Order: sequence, then C-alpha cells, then structure tokens
Amino acid sequence: MRLNTVCSAIFAGILLFISSSVFAKIETAIFSAGCFWCAEDAFEKVPGVEKVLSGYTGGTVKNPTYQKVSAGGTGHYESIEVYFDSDKVSYSKLLDIFWRNVDPVDTEGQFCDKGQQYKAAIFYNDAEQKKIALQSKENLKRGGRFKVITTAILPASEFYPAEEYHQHYAQKNPTRYHYYRYRCGRDQRLEQLWGTPKP
Repeated sequence: MRLNTVCSAIFAGILLFISSSVFAKIETAIFSAGCFWCAEDAFEKVPGVEKVLSGYTGGTVKNPTYQKVSAGGTGHYESIEVYFDSDKVSYSKLLDIFWRNVDPVDTEGQFCDKGQQYKAAIFYNDAEQKKIALQSKENLKRGGRFKVITTAILPASEFYPAEEYHQHYAQKNPTRYHYYRYRCGRDQRLEQLWGTPKP
C-alpha cells in the first residue's frame, strides 16, 4: 500500500514536470548591451529566464566569428538571445533590466568597448515587441534622466551563437570576467548613470 502511494506521488510529480515544460510559453528576446559576457550574466540571474546565449546579430556576413565581428566591418552587434517564460517574466521587465545595464547616451559603443559592434540595441521579433520596446524608450525619455537616448530599436535578423568558450563566460571564468568588468568601468558608469548598482 505504501509502495503504491510512493509510486503515485512520483508519477504525479513526473506529470507535473512534463506539463509545466510542455505548456510553458517560451519566447525569445535579443539585446545588444556591449560585451555579451556582461549582458549574459545580467539576464541569467532573472527568474523566468530559461536560457541565455551570447552571439552576433544585425550583420550581413554569414556565420560570423568573434575575430571578424570584434575587428568591425561585418555589421554585427555582440548580442544575447534570451529565452524566457512569459508567464513568469514579461518582455517589459526584460526591457527594464536591459536599460539598467546599458549606457543609453553612448554613441560610440558601451563602456570601454567602442565600435558599432558594441553599441546598445534592442532587436524586436514581432510587432508586439516593437510596440513595447518603443514605449519603454519613450517612458525613459519622459523620465527626464537623459536628454538624448541613442539606443537603437531594430528588427531582429538571424542570430548566430558565439563560440562555445564565450557561453556562460562569467560562470566559467569568474576571475577574468570580474577583472575585465572592473577595468572596463562598467559598474562604475552604471552607478553614475542610474544612481544604484546594477540589478
């Protein structure tokens, strides 16, 4: 009798897991926020985010590599693709996190990384994301913190995952990651811009 109860409980748990996996509404969002190691690290900590990939988007060259993109000329941005459960975290919330992790007035790139490949941008996947992204930018303007916001809002194009050694870089190489982040002045500038440490 006890065995049957245990088996029933296990079976119910398996069904619940399968159901939540099958019916979860997974969507994607693409952001460029300068160094993709830093952007990836910021979004991986968000409840409701299932996966984050570092990569390249917005360019014209097929199958770009880190060497080509970082050298400039491919038109790609260092970017992240965020897979999120929209029942747990909204696209609007992801946009709030994005803004708090960029310098929206930098016309040359982000923090110590300069060049088109490091500029901040929001890439929308559909009309609804475009609408929400434009509204979030307008809300930021109305807030009066920034006179001009140079962050672009662009239609999404093919996203190419970066090389494996770039994925989850902060987790795999914490010392190098934090050293880079400090030397780049990212957190110092974010605090100056937003008045609080990064979320």
